[in-house]
Amino acid sequence: MVDKSAAEQVASGVDRQRLIETATALIEVPSPTRDAGAVADRLAEILKADGFDVERPAGGWEKAPAVAVRYDSGKPGRTLQVTGHLDTVHLPFVSPREDGEYLFGSGSADMKGGIAINVEVLRVLRETGLLDCGSILLTAYDLHERPWGDGSQLEGVIEAGYAGDGVLIPEYLCDSLPVAGRGQAAFAITISREGEKVHEVLRPADTPDVIGAGARVIGRFAELMSELGKKTHPHSGTDTIFVGQFESGEIFNQAPTECRLSGTRRWVTPGDGEAAYAELRQLLAEVATATGTKIEADITLSGEAFRLDESDPLVDAFHGGYGAVKGGARLEAGNKLFVDDGNAFYSMRKTPVITHGPAATGAHTLDERVPIDELVRVTQVYALTAIDYCSPT
Repeated sequence: MVDKSAAEQVASGVDRQRLIETATALIEVPSPTRDAGAVADRLAEILKADGFDVERPAGGWEKAPAVAVRYDSGKPGRTLQVTGHLDTVHLPFVSPREDGEYLFGSGSADMKGGIAINVEVLRVLRETGLLDCGSILLTAYDLHERPWGDGSQLEGVIEAGYAGDGVLIPEYLCDSLPVAGRGQAAFAITISREGEKVHEVLRPADTPDVIGAGARVIGRFAELMSELGKKTHPHSGTDTIFVGQFESGEIFNQAPTECRLSGTRRWVTPGDGEAAYAELRQLLAEVATATGTKIEADITLSGEAFRLDESDPLVDAFHGGYGAVKGGARLEAGNKLFVDDGNAFYSMRKTPVITHGPAATGAHTLDERVPIDELVRVTQVYALTAIDYCSPT
């Protein structure tokens, strides 16, 4: 149960204008994935100016060291980590602006607005003195957005010991408490044959048909889907295999030498990734043998499947903080639609992670926006969650 006085102090302690200025200062520094060094430096400068001791763990990516701050109450308790990525997708840069209601610009929704929330949480807890046990760990990093990044900097930061007992991630999920999420791998399949490209009427009768082989792969995927649909979870849905691209040939009457298809394989059960890879490779080997083609697959893991134990103390603390800000409302358990950094924390350390952020829109578009009231709300929820969660275990 959140103390009413604490809720009032947090509400009055969140500085709306300071939040806007922090988010704007981050948004105005372009930071496409693999090139977030300048915005990481900007974040470090902001935190240092606020009087926090800033660490810069490389996490295996020396080009743009991550940013970390530890704020310790000085008394025993849990460590709550507030974390997020600084990089943005590779779209034309949109400068920040705000109209009193919304904050616009590249990364405003995904997720520099969220990073500003995390910074404001540190400020509010220090200024109010309400964190009387445990500690807060803030981390921010590059290499999140795929396909340009691979999540390896976060993994390196976690391996270096920058990991809390529980984690909050301010991605733009806000309508439910995501307790389960599917794992995901992206695949790019190349089907090829020996020989040259040739006019269809001049091809030898025994020429392997790469387009036909591609069609057979898709047919086999359809058969596989009927089995995958039996693997279910009440929140995250079912296992799936999906093809979103199919490419081949240069002209309508030429027999090509290559066919390419790409898509995703998703699974609901944590740990099923390796089995999913093996199943896919076996299917492709069978098609290659049957069609006389060569089939190669590049499979990239986006993240393992995710689970959140609803009995974990982090969940209770979050519900308390959320309810205090939302007049007693409670979020229902739901699905985490996308793979985010919470999947990495869960797969590497089984850390409880809650993804909850502002009701932002336009992520991965040129029209990103986040309601300023939502930046304020989530800051309050996070600060109140921390006060409860960081109490002695």
